[in-house]
Amino acid sequence: MAGRINDDDVKAVRDAVPIDSVVSEYLQLRSAGGGNLKGLCPFHDEKSPSFQVSPGKGLFHCFGCQEGGDTIAFVMKIDHLSFSETVERLAAKAGITLRYEEGGYNPSHQRGERIRLIEAHQAAADFYVRALESPEAEIGRKFLAERGFDQDAATHFRVGYSPAGWDHLTRYLRGKGFSDKELITSGLSQDGRRGPIDRFRGRLMWPISDTAGDIVGFGARKLRDDDNGPKYLNTPETPIYKKSQVLYGIDLAKKDIAKSSRAVVVEGYTDVMACHLAGVTTAIATCGTAFGNDHIKILRRLLMDNGSARVIFTFDGDSAGQKAALRAFEDDQKFAAETYIAIAPDGMDPCDLRLAKGDDAVRDLVEPRTPLFEFALRQIVGRYDLETPAGRAAALDEAAAVVAKIKTSSVQREVAVQLAGFVGILDQEFVVRRVAQLARWARDKGGEKGGRGGPQDRRGGAPQHSAQAVQAPAAPSGPALNLRSPAHRTERELLKLALQKPALVSPAFDAYGADEFTAPPYAAVRQCIAEAGGAERGLGDNREYLVAVMDAAPNNTVRSLVTELAVEVFMGRTIDETYAGMQLVHVRLRAVDRRIDEVQGSLARLGSNVAPDDLAAAQNEVWVLQQYAQSLRAKGADAL
Repeated sequence: MAGRINDDDVKAVRDAVPIDSVVSEYLQLRSAGGGNLKGLCPFHDEKSPSFQVSPGKGLFHCFGCQEGGDTIAFVMKIDHLSFSETVERLAAKAGITLRYEEGGYNPSHQRGERIRLIEAHQAAADFYVRALESPEAEIGRKFLAERGFDQDAATHFRVGYSPAGWDHLTRYLRGKGFSDKELITSGLSQDGRRGPIDRFRGRLMWPISDTAGDIVGFGARKLRDDDNGPKYLNTPETPIYKKSQVLYGIDLAKKDIAKSSRAVVVEGYTDVMACHLAGVTTAIATCGTAFGNDHIKILRRLLMDNGSARVIFTFDGDSAGQKAALRAFEDDQKFAAETYIAIAPDGMDPCDLRLAKGDDAVRDLVEPRTPLFEFALRQIVGRYDLETPAGRAAALDEAAAVVAKIKTSSVQREVAVQLAGFVGILDQEFVVRRVAQLARWARDKGGEKGGRGGPQDRRGGAPQHSAQAVQAPAAPSGPALNLRSPAHRTERELLKLALQKPALVSPAFDAYGADEFTAPPYAAVRQCIAEAGGAERGLGDNREYLVAVMDAAPNNTVRSLVTELAVEVFMGRTIDETYAGMQLVHVRLRAVDRRIDEVQGSLARLGSNVAPDDLAAAQNEVWVLQQYAQSLRAKGADAL
């Protein structure tokens, strides 16, 4: 076994890979003020961005679901990697050679499973690309040429060819040091009578990458008539490939999708190629499955769901394409973006359209024209004879049930009015009432229990909501945080200062005990700071200090609160020594007042039963504390 990764190398990886560049591979980030960035959280579904990234501190935190941490924690969470796998992956990105405490350089066969599977796919992609140049692959090159794709296009999209023999790739990857178990697990090979054989043989190959750009699977197109397999064969479900969670071309399109707030969803690999080559560089496609919830989440994080966002679906004009459009409409409301449908004349797909009419026709095709809801409703209504009352009634019943699923009442009403026009019913209000009635029935049957996203108090901002939510877990125990409480507000500000601007509160802060924080979660964070070396440690390398504080957290609940406080904006406008001194004084003064109350309360309960020496000591303590409190009120931070 290779040993533990050297601590200095882990730190070097943290410092070398900016957190915003890593997070930007998965979602669009925009300025949140104060040097922070914000975006839609990749770890839970949300309509407005509560996910924040602090490049200066190297931290992220979601005020909605409480996930937080540094660059390593983000990659571990989003790609389901172990700590060592994550460090190895980021080190490779940064060009850092890792040292191991026991055994020196880590040999390849000891690397984490995900990294090994991705490396196998990368090696396979290189193998397939080279194979496309072989004489045997002439049929594949001809296929591409007939569809308007030259060598440059094949190179750009890394299209390759899988040789027709039984185990060409398997033997190649074995020679690269991959085990039979890894080849089977990756889906690149499958069990044969005498051992592993190639899964893909004699086919044109498209590599499928995840959002981060790692190749996780392949799509393979049949080329020969004697191939008895399906027209398209995809990688099976593996630890790194889930067809419902990948979009072909997303690695190439994600920057332009985020920049233009527009995405074009097409049906096949060659359609993606045709669109990109025609200048529609926001085109992506699903991989052997219908466009669904997980695909929507990927796009929403890139689009940020702002008011100008557009998603354009292109479907064949045949019945299968119409069914795909109706399925997409059912998920339409999960976008805040406006959705449209584009169907080429004569039902051509983008690849055929480019061949027949050129690049301009492809660009023109995806210009938004028909809203998806309008297309879907017209498809429903078109199945009925609208010349008869019975036909109009039946069309209304089916279409109204679809419109009733629209959650936003104003949008629901607007679409209901348009539905009246589609069906030919002059009384628009009748249709509006019918749709509203169906919506109520659906709610009464339990269609909407407890709201869509849980309680969210937006009046106090995301930090108030998140502070209360962080108390839900069992540890640390105690009353829920209440930011309307002056004590809790001040304690929170002081901890934020200790984490974000330690120079303003050090060394005074380090003399504060955990018992001076009335909220148990805040007391836990105070203890973490102490165990990390105190706020004074933050005067040096602030990132290293924050990592040490997080490492000292006893559980994920406290660790999440640390990252939250480390990125949250301050309540005051001017954050200086005066502001910091006020927080220090308020927290200390309340602690002194509480102690005075405790001692006087104990004396009152004991009454005449207290020993004279104990009484004198208690009275002296109260007098000293009262003098200290008076000094704090009069002199402020100078009395600390």
